[in-house]
Amino acid sequence: MVDQAIIALFEERDEQAISESEMQYGALCRSVARDITGSDEDAEECLNDAMLAAWNAIPPAKPQNFCAYLLRLVRNAAYNRYNAAHTEKRSTANIAGSVDELAEIIPDRGDVISEVERRETVAAINAFLKGLPQKQRDLFVRRYWYAADTAALAKMFHMTESHVRMTLSRLRKRLQKHLQKEGLL
Repeated sequence: MVDQAIIALFEERDEQAISESEMQYGALCRSVARDITGSDEDAEECLNDAMLAAWNAIPPAKPQNFCAYLLRLVRNAAYNRYNAAHTEKRSTANIAGSVDELAEIIPDRGDVISEVERRETVAAINAFLKGLPQKQRDLFVRRYWYAADTAALAKMFHMTESHVRMTLSRLRKRLQKHLQKEGLL
């Protein structure tokens, strides 16, 4: 079923929208949530939370890209679940590693950074990503947006794990130079 048909089911408040969404994107959503939370059970809960959020948001929301919309809901649910489970302790889950890698380049300045600076940084990162070849962009996004671990990325992109780590390291250095050139670091 195409995305627009699924969205139409949501708009009609037809419960089949949930089952069609899960059939179409369930495995991908679970994979993203599992990479972030490190747990199959939590991934299933994140998918359920995302489906409920989509049910409550559509209508009035009418996403242009339903897959991306659903993945964002799942990702947010997974980060919320991860943060709730790890507020007092550190874990070796994928998210800690991927965030720590980027934290070296983009420091978290908390409330000090203004909304304008945040938007400029986001725009600069988006421009950087648009300038990358598709494979590198996909690798970067899967690691730092979806928190996929390097072993999974190696398998997905038919690379060795050390090649994935080296490519990501080089991409982080290029991002750092780009942000410095833009005056954001």
